[in-house]
Amino acid sequence: MHRESRCKVKICGTTSIHDACLAADAGANYSGVLVDVASSERSLTTPQAVEIANSSPIPTVLLLYNRTTSDIREAERQIQPFAVQLLGQETPQQVEKLKRVVNCQLWKSVYLPAGNPENVDMSEVRAQMQAYRDAGADFLLFDTVDTSTVPPRYGGTGKTCDWHVAAELIDESPLPVFFAGGIRPENVKEAIETIKPYGIDLCSGVEASKGKKDNQKLEQLMEQIKLIPY
Repeated sequence: MHRESRCKVKICGTTSIHDACLAADAGANYSGVLVDVASSERSLTTPQAVEIANSSPIPTVLLLYNRTTSDIREAERQIQPFAVQLLGQETPQQVEKLKRVVNCQLWKSVYLPAGNPENVDMSEVRAQMQAYRDAGADFLLFDTVDTSTVPPRYGGTGKTCDWHVAAELIDESPLPVFFAGGIRPENVKEAIETIKPYGIDLCSGVEASKGKKDNQKLEQLMEQIKLIPY
């Protein structure tokens, strides 16, 4: 019987019922499923996501990127996830509209540049956090944007941002924050102790190959989290 960690864990980029079960068995709290996200190698169709959401032992978070409000509502109706995570440049106004029509939590990704802290516009990120909170978002997720690619890659980069900048912003956040971007078993303990997020969110750090989870890495991850004193 696994012990649930106090820092919540979301394992993202789930592509099969098998991998959702692996995450649950290791002790993760949430499984993330991407649907129709063209830039991701881990993206699924709506029917595939329905199958996983119906069979996963842990709550499913549905990840969508720059979709219309009606598209999001329809995907949520079919898949019936625990939460919808908005990955793109969705506005606070759209979040406010969605809050009135969906029957699940709304999570919003906020992006910090991979690499150097001088790239981060702190006042802009603070304003975003407050605006999404005012619009009704339930959780925020800090992830990295990799501007070295064309077009820039939002999330799923496997790259870290500046942890001390993230820690400062999370400390000030009006909402609980999941932290993503380059987290893996080897650095998860240090990341949590430095950043002190509500939860962590990772994908490539626990994969055997793109879209396939590695049971040993999942277990190593959760073992490291259990070492953190509370």
